[in-house]
Amino acid sequence: MTDVGQATRWLILVIRLPADPSRHRVAVWRELRRIGALSLGQGIWAVPEVPVFADGVRRALELTDGAGGQGLTLQASGRTAEDAARFREMFAAARSADWAEFLADCGKFEAEIAKEIRIATFTLAELEEEEQSLARLRRRHRDLTARDVFGAPEAAEAAIRLKWCAAVCEDYAERVFAALHALPTSDEETP
Repeated sequence: MTDVGQATRWLILVIRLPADPSRHRVAVWRELRRIGALSLGQGIWAVPEVPVFADGVRRALELTDGAGGQGLTLQASGRTAEDAARFREMFAAARSADWAEFLADCGKFEAEIAKEIRIATFTLAELEEEEQSLARLRRRHRDLTARDVFGAPEAAEAAIRLKWCAAVCEDYAERVFAALHALPTSDEETP
């Protein structure tokens, strides 16, 4: 978690893009969603003014310019303490939703490995696929941690859950290697 004081300053991005082709709108939208920008309305986004968001904001503005659109960045803070708190709460709620989705993905990962164990799919190909899934979870956790500048309460549970996913994957790897290196029984031996 980044040290962000009570008097958080925000970057407000006002993005205007041509209606066609839509791929430009989608590209900018994806970039802003990827960095965790808070949508305030059509074409208006906000992020805390901290370094972790700088590259993503720059990329979104470059995509906007490249599409023939216009991007404007403003600095803002709440006019009142209540406004500032509301902004912060909106951003924190968005991060909580991100963490909830991450936790659900951890559950899917655990269920997938449990299924492979249940049906005895102990192959290197399946292990590689599961390890790639774990790597994606790790990258996503790293990205969510970086943009969770206010420290959502779900972050601690997510860290624990990611460690559990790693342990589950390690257990599966051991099972795969045990199955691959098992000595054939007399019924399995070939002439």
